[in-house]
Amino acid sequence: MDLNNIKGSIVALITPFKNGKLDESALRKLVNFHISNGTNALLTTGTTGETTTLTSNEHKRVIDVVIEENNGCLPVIVGAGSNNPVEAIEYSLHAQKAGANALLHVAGYYNRPSQNGLYAHFKMVHDACDLPIIIYNIPPRAVVDVKPLTMQKLAALPRIIGVKDATGDLIRPLQERQLIKNFNWLSGEDATAVAYNANGGNGCISVTANIAPKLCAEVQLACEEGNFKKALEIQELLMPLHTALFEEPNPTGAKYAASLLGLCTQDCKVPLLPLEKTTQQKIEKAMKDLNL
Repeated sequence: MDLNNIKGSIVALITPFKNGKLDESALRKLVNFHISNGTNALLTTGTTGETTTLTSNEHKRVIDVVIEENNGCLPVIVGAGSNNPVEAIEYSLHAQKAGANALLHVAGYYNRPSQNGLYAHFKMVHDACDLPIIIYNIPPRAVVDVKPLTMQKLAALPRIIGVKDATGDLIRPLQERQLIKNFNWLSGEDATAVAYNANGGNGCISVTANIAPKLCAEVQLACEEGNFKKALEIQELLMPLHTALFEEPNPTGAKYAASLLGLCTQDCKVPLLPLEKTTQQKIEKAMKDLNL
């Protein structure tokens, strides 16, 4: 796959439920919503897709539905990560067979491997499938941090093509760019996406894009064109929405906002609970101010 296709505004798709079950109709609606509204790529079965509480069958079905409905319109990245590399390989091979374009892999949570252990995990997954892989580095959830020298070592593997960086460390892309060439640096945080791009990033895997895909895409396009003044102007408009969507655990905010757009219900799986009324009001105000 051309690395240039993995850039810009990449939506971290929510997984819609209705009456406790996967809502395939709503999922198809979401895919088409993004095809029509400027999103550059789809990421499914990630953190925002509630992958940790999907059953194995649900996980695989979400992948199948998204790829089928997308029908080649946008690149599809599949979250196939697990702290168990055997399970990660199973999901990776399913995604490969279904027609995914790339994989997102996280590792480390609960078993807390060393840097060498992280490398061994990702290499084992890499060697078992043929798809390009983006490393998901999110220490707040995974407990461990993929350090720059480990990322350099991973980037030497032929199908490790980039990182989703949710470290919150804006120095990190500058450090890694000293060590790695021909790599995709993707922000994993909406609020710092412009600053991340200014330090060498080329996109964002975005939660807010679920709700404001056109504006998120405009931010990324402005960054790509080097117009950071315009990108910052749009980002400042989006900041109240970025903030409100994360008042409570993700993706409860994004799902509530999507329900206001008529895209799906706000239902999440336990232990994620419905939003407090005050949070709902903040999201509603932010969306109204953006004419959403």
